[in-house]
Amino acid sequence: MDEDTILALASGPLPSAIALIRISGPRIADIIETCLSVGALEHRKATLCNVQGTDEKPIDQAVATLFRGPNSFTGEDSLELTVHGGRAVVDAVVSLITSRFGVRLAEPGEFTRRAVLAGKMDLLEAEGVADLVDAETEAQRAQALAQLRGQNSSVFADWHARLVEVMALIEVVVDFPDEEDAPDHTNEDVVARLERLRADLVGAKENSRAGVAIRDGFSVVIIGPPNAGKSSLLNQLAGRDVAIVTDTPGTTRDVIEVRLNLGGYLVRVSDTAGLRTGAEEIEAEGIRRARAAAEEADILVGVYDASSADGLPSEFDALKPDLIVANKIDLVLETLSVSRETLRLSAQTGEGVATLVSAISAQIEANLSPMGHASITRQRHAEAVDRAIEDIDRALLVIKSGMGPELAAEDIRLAARRLEMVLGRVDVEEILGKIFSSFCIGK
Repeated sequence: MDEDTILALASGPLPSAIALIRISGPRIADIIETCLSVGALEHRKATLCNVQGTDEKPIDQAVATLFRGPNSFTGEDSLELTVHGGRAVVDAVVSLITSRFGVRLAEPGEFTRRAVLAGKMDLLEAEGVADLVDAETEAQRAQALAQLRGQNSSVFADWHARLVEVMALIEVVVDFPDEEDAPDHTNEDVVARLERLRADLVGAKENSRAGVAIRDGFSVVIIGPPNAGKSSLLNQLAGRDVAIVTDTPGTTRDVIEVRLNLGGYLVRVSDTAGLRTGAEEIEAEGIRRARAAAEEADILVGVYDASSADGLPSEFDALKPDLIVANKIDLVLETLSVSRETLRLSAQTGEGVATLVSAISAQIEANLSPMGHASITRQRHAEAVDRAIEDIDRALLVIKSGMGPELAAEDIRLAARRLEMVLGRVDVEEILGKIFSSFCIGK
């Protein structure tokens, strides 16, 4: 365990009604004895006391709670001080503790990092902490809480345990080839187990895009010809002017992205350059980027001008939008005849925009419905699963080629190690540094 005692403000920006100061490390007993008027604290019992300075005059009245290790978040003695949330109060308390006892300010994510190193949680659960703090939508909150509670960890642990069982079978046939108690058909058992596990990993990987999208945001890209009202629609969805709107074709020349909460999901809505031929060089580059964004979109929304005689754009045949929108219905004097699948709206007046939002939410939920709970929520997890699948493929090739399961053992060990790294069960200092650098200070 780290010999430093660390401190951080674990509550929101100052000033506030109250502020929570979190401290963890070997100097907790000294801090309680010297700086608090109570002299001693009981484990997990909130106690009203004074924080007193070097002259023993009170700095503030506080509520102090002691968490004795290993029964604490970090696994070491920890102290939480709830003080009044004025800047002068917090500065005085922090200055007293850091200057008098050599306590240092915590680095981003250091409390959670200590919890991982103490075995209080694994890396997947630690990432759930960070995702829960950063959650902006209901879907993000639910997914992060499930990960914090260990649902993802149990899935990865099960995969790892199954690999260990396969390695045990291989050890039996290698070390005891002539023993009567050794199981028959070991090769067939190993192949069957590896193929079942591979299928589970592939299934999880196929669902990973949705899990990552809940965390990072679903990509919704708006495409269509110039002057179809794409930028006006983006402004309506955002509730503010984020894109320039003019009657001049080619005004939008780059992809403009806005993060929105639509139907409880984080959505990254992108406005793109109008699709047309014969554009000048800069606009042509914008159109190229629009097509590239359309190819990567989770949901593609095609918008066209309902008041134009051109009708449905020919570009939609190739791009195949998930949703087609007939815009500018406020300019159509007679009943607009469109297919049942086409949504009618006016980006100018807002009519029909709520229907589009509902349609986008329904499209997201349709993509998620077969998935169930996402076991993979970050690119780091997906890459590890990809590598594990490759390792298993090599092992299967060796066994099926008749070279014997013992030659496949190293590939199976590599696959197990990939999963151990996701859970943080092996030496992964570089991974730890990368993960916890994105945490907030008080965590």
